[in-house]
Amino acid sequence: MTHPYTEGLAAGVVRYQCCAACDAWQPLTRLACRACGSTDLHWRDASGRATVFAVTEVSRAPTEAFRALAPYTLVLATLDEGPRVMGHAAPGARIGDRVRASFMAFGDSTLLRFD
Repeated sequence: MTHPYTEGLAAGVVRYQCCAACDAWQPLTRLACRACGSTDLHWRDASGRATVFAVTEVSRAPTEAFRALAPYTLVLATLDEGPRVMGHAAPGARIGDRVRASFMAFGDSTLLRFD
């Protein structure tokens, strides 16, 4: 089973859930709007522009599959539309940097990367 977020990554877009009734973005996947309670939620494509909120350097990969990438940089980035997402980034990324989403193939999936 696929998810709208991961389907978006495979298509080269960052998607987020929002409310059709009040236009509030939703953290994670929800059944009802966090702002108004409406169940009329849908997925929207983000612009891909964001600001780095937090940065970490991963030296010890959590799985064998990621060992080939280590060391690598992960960031939490706040999309211009509001939601915060995690993605890979170039070494040297800093809090406050303006970044743009890109995508990298990794095995059978696509990972979010900020440049």
